[in-house]
Amino acid sequence: MSRLAHFATLCISAAVACSFDALAQGHETGGACWSAVELAGKPGEKAIHRETYDPAIEPRNEVAQLAPVAPALRGSIRSVKLPPGEKLVALTFDLCENAWEVSGYDAPIIDTLRKSGVKATFFASGKWLMDHSERAQQLMADPLFEVGAHSWTHRNFRLLPPDEMRRDLALNLHADDHLRRKLSGRSCYRPGPGPVDASRPLVFRFPFGTCNTEALDAVNDAGLLAIQWDIPTGDPAPTQSAEAIAKSAAAAKPGSIIVMHANGRGHHTAEALPRMIEELRKRGFGFATVSELIAKGEPVIKDSCYELKPGDNVKYDKLFPLDRAHNAAPPPVAGSKHAPAPTGWGADVKSTAPATTHPAAPITADRP
Repeated sequence: MSRLAHFATLCISAAVACSFDALAQGHETGGACWSAVELAGKPGEKAIHRETYDPAIEPRNEVAQLAPVAPALRGSIRSVKLPPGEKLVALTFDLCENAWEVSGYDAPIIDTLRKSGVKATFFASGKWLMDHSERAQQLMADPLFEVGAHSWTHRNFRLLPPDEMRRDLALNLHADDHLRRKLSGRSCYRPGPGPVDASRPLVFRFPFGTCNTEALDAVNDAGLLAIQWDIPTGDPAPTQSAEAIAKSAAAAKPGSIIVMHANGRGHHTAEALPRMIEELRKRGFGFATVSELIAKGEPVIKDSCYELKPGDNVKYDKLFPLDRAHNAAPPPVAGSKHAPAPTGWGADVKSTAPATTHPAAPITADRP
């Protein structure tokens, strides 16, 4: 590791350590904001519903400008090289939401993580945060969890010009800041002094896991680490069984980052998760948030985003051509001339209005 990379990692380690202490102090009082009944899942929460985009949901609060990411940590982080003897993995769950829908909240996943005492990182779209305000604050208040950013409405950053990337990212950060401020204002919540993790996101995941040089620069310039993965589970595909999702973790090595979904598009993830956790623990693995993982080792960084090998996610550019303009229209209905994406994007969406009422929903924020 270069001297610069070592210094940057030390800075992250210090910030995260401070955060853990503060969050530990606030665990009981933060959790007291919700009873066990309120934290438990509710019928229908996992369902995804179509809706007409309403620009009024866009947050308008000011967000402090963060320092750009240090050169040694810029790029797409796929995993972390840990010191000998450290055997940790990071479970990550995307909470995506498109402009034309309200996606779900998969409570059994969160219940399993809490019951098992397993740390995890959630990457939440800004619109998901706004549409699931209470659930989002519950995740932010829980010291087991880290909540990162995932764009405003899951637009493909590789297809967007730099100014649109920055506007989309700004809305995501505005939504995150709005809820963290709301959480910190609750009389029942006492996170303690200097909670870096609790005051802002440290990490970002690109929608569809796609990026280019301009997208990486936009995210890193905003002060966020760009987090990819080295183990995809394929859980958005309705045909991906719980057994296959659980078995995907067999490829885990110390420092691995595993990607799943907790927004209603992880079709069998809740069923697979207990088995995955059990098997990883049998192999001697512990669990960390992504920021913890990075603080403990040297990130494996690439200059592009991909699933298993460079170029293998180009399909998303073709499957979602409307992303070139605004990424607001829903995908084709199953059985139509153009089938939904084989990965499960757009599948199982329940319509609450005629498809013709879903207009393009360009970002309307007047500040980058």
